[in-house]
Amino acid sequence: MNMLNTISGIFTAAVLTAGVLLLSSCAELKQDRPLLPVREYERMIVGRLDAEYVGTDNCVSKCHKHEKIADDFRHSLHGEQIKPETGLPLVNCESCHGPGSLAIEKIGDNVEENDEKKVKCDTNTFLDIHNLPTPAQSLICLKCHAAASSPTLAHWNGSVHALNDVGCFDCHKLHRGPRQKVTREETAELCYGCHTEIKAENSLFSHHPMREKKMACTDCHDPHGSVQLHLLKGNTPKELCTRCHMEKQGPFAFEHGDVTENCATCHSPHGSVNNHLLNAAMPFLCLQCHGGHVVTLMPDNPVDKRLFNNRCTDCHSQIHGTDMPAGANNRGNFLR
Repeated sequence: MNMLNTISGIFTAAVLTAGVLLLSSCAELKQDRPLLPVREYERMIVGRLDAEYVGTDNCVSKCHKHEKIADDFRHSLHGEQIKPETGLPLVNCESCHGPGSLAIEKIGDNVEENDEKKVKCDTNTFLDIHNLPTPAQSLICLKCHAAASSPTLAHWNGSVHALNDVGCFDCHKLHRGPRQKVTREETAELCYGCHTEIKAENSLFSHHPMREKKMACTDCHDPHGSVQLHLLKGNTPKELCTRCHMEKQGPFAFEHGDVTENCATCHSPHGSVNNHLLNAAMPFLCLQCHGGHVVTLMPDNPVDKRLFNNRCTDCHSQIHGTDMPAGANNRGNFLR
């Protein structure tokens, strides 16, 4: 009996503990408990332990040529200061360039714009961002975005871009204006800077509407990383394609055997000289797997002729799958 009371007491205590944990706010669960203040970690990352933080307003007030950059920053997504209770860092100029006290210490408080003796901001005391190795450049962004954008950047470190020394600064230009990144219409030209062969394919006769600005590379590819080959979004290539081509999704009673997972078996996604982005013209595309038909020209004349000059889809129009059996075998020949 005492044993049962002990077990019951332990169970009750466990339930109460779980209840207390459930009542804890999400903000409390997200709180960091660093050994040192976060500012000290930032000083170590940027490599300026001898400088102090002075704030963006102090920097700009002493160096007027950066006023436009600062104004663009205030109107940007980074400039929208995140609520402190989220536990995420507040972003300003010194978050990327490092502490700025040494940069402005020699600038007078009342310098005129046209003063020939004006001392310029000593930018050499800032972190030398552009001469850092690519992984180190990305670390400046990842120190915040690894936590704030974890769904997007979960696969970054093992992605094709990261392994080929592509960094955040290669695509994101933070001082290009308030938007701080290329527009959807500009994405393709940005990607073409490296992927020139894809640009050539998109210029072919049959292509996705990239040139017409109805699609962007990021509709299919996640530049920050993916579990799929070629940085594809979705669980499988077919699952990605059928987000737009829903009539090809199925399920069908009779599936086309080799295309249930990968549409690229027959289609070249970036462009082709054949209709419908096909890898080869019909019937030669189908003949890579299927033998040509043998038909009897006349009932009384057993002369056979193979059909090599017709498009297979003239008869087999439901080539992606069908629910209708056909012929004596009832196997489904993808007929309408």
